[in-house]
Amino acid sequence: MSVDSAHKSHWEIGEVVFGIPFLISIAIHFVVPFSLPQGILRQVLIPVGIVLILIGICLIVLARREFAYFSQPTDPGHPTSRIINTGVFAISRNPLYLGGVIIFLGLALALNMLWALVTLLLSIIICHYVLIVPEERYLAAKFGEEYKEYAASVHRWLGRK
Repeated sequence: MSVDSAHKSHWEIGEVVFGIPFLISIAIHFVVPFSLPQGILRQVLIPVGIVLILIGICLIVLARREFAYFSQPTDPGHPTSRIINTGVFAISRNPLYLGGVIIFLGLALALNMLWALVTLLLSIIICHYVLIVPEERYLAAKFGEEYKEYAASVHRWLGRK
């Protein structure tokens, strides 16, 4: 593994940061069920959750396609050679993580597991400090003004400035 990268460990990835808290929420749900009762709200949240899951998957696929198009790695320990600011990266500096959040939220709603909403907040906090902050520091140090301009024009999660 190279020292010229934002993350050094193979566990420093979105799949772990979002997956482990989601698995914890499943375990908690079996011990202390916390869900909405049967009713119209629950029936509405199932299709809303499914739509969110599909949106999250699309974001991740589109982001990975941009990485592949520009031959940029997504695995920890591998340095990046350029700032990607096209495709979904034109509207989010972190479309992979945003996709993970949206999938997690969709699963919580579609499966009626409210504990997952609690652990989603934990995932977002972990994502910020373990994944995003080191990446931003790495990119700012490696690309300087180019990254600062990109960060000044695109929000961390969603939208242009």
